[in-house]
Amino acid sequence: MSADAAAPTRCGFVALVGAPNAGKSTLLNALVGAKVSIVTRKAQTTRAQIRGVVTKDRDQVIFIDTPGIFQPKRRLDRAMVGSAWTGAGDADAIALIVDAAKGLTTELDSIVEGLAKLAAPIVLVLNKVDRTARDRLMDLAEKLNARVRFERTFMVSALNGDGVSDFLDWVLSQLPEGPWHFPEDQISDLTLALTAAEITREKLFERVHDEIPYNSTVEVERFQLQDDGAYRIEEVIYVTRDTHKKIVLGQGGQTIKAIGAAARKELADLFETRVHLFLFVKVRAKWADDPERYEQMGLEFGR
Repeated sequence: MSADAAAPTRCGFVALVGAPNAGKSTLLNALVGAKVSIVTRKAQTTRAQIRGVVTKDRDQVIFIDTPGIFQPKRRLDRAMVGSAWTGAGDADAIALIVDAAKGLTTELDSIVEGLAKLAAPIVLVLNKVDRTARDRLMDLAEKLNARVRFERTFMVSALNGDGVSDFLDWVLSQLPEGPWHFPEDQISDLTLALTAAEITREKLFERVHDEIPYNSTVEVERFQLQDDGAYRIEEVIYVTRDTHKKIVLGQGGQTIKAIGAAARKELADLFETRVHLFLFVKVRAKWADDPERYEQMGLEFGR
């Protein structure tokens, strides 16, 4: 907290929205200065809203990493896209994150149309500028600003950090007076158990391909801090088919061992203690149509 204890605190919510793989999760992690949202090269990795908290002096901003907005086909897709629009609608401000290397796409066009209907102030964040020629950046910024009344336009590379501090400083300067929503040392709204499940899901996405990651979910069945200070974590990876289970397990269990080893190492670094992680793979054909699964993921079940 600032040395001037009498000074009022300021706090606000900023939703990060955009198409899948625009770099929202990478940007969130860069803003917070720590990994709070999983990142993979696959689209549609983020399934529900994840909040990253930045507290500086008397100011606190809560960035909401939302699922990528795309044309939904399945119930889960609709729930994810619905969560993204809900996050945007509930925020004090919205940041449209655009993959500048891709430029204008059909998905981005649809998002821009939706944002134009919202009342909250909106800023444009062109990401991955290190991969894009300057004349293309200027042209893209001009075209988007002609369609939406953006408060500001920022050009960043979330991966290497360029421009991120400028965006953060501007956001902090715009915060309204109000009480903080999180303690000063908290950087995310995720519990340790949910963090463990998300890290395992990230490693699953990295090692299993095609449609399998999108038809799987990870649930924590046991999360226990032991007397020796180590964590014992038991998780189940649910898939929809027996064939998917065999692929996740791998020949001789090699794939699931690799997923577990990678997740265990990252969790040990994150929790700063030893982690005993046990993974199981089970078939639950209709998990994507189970309201309880959606509640655990923080999504609306919907239709």
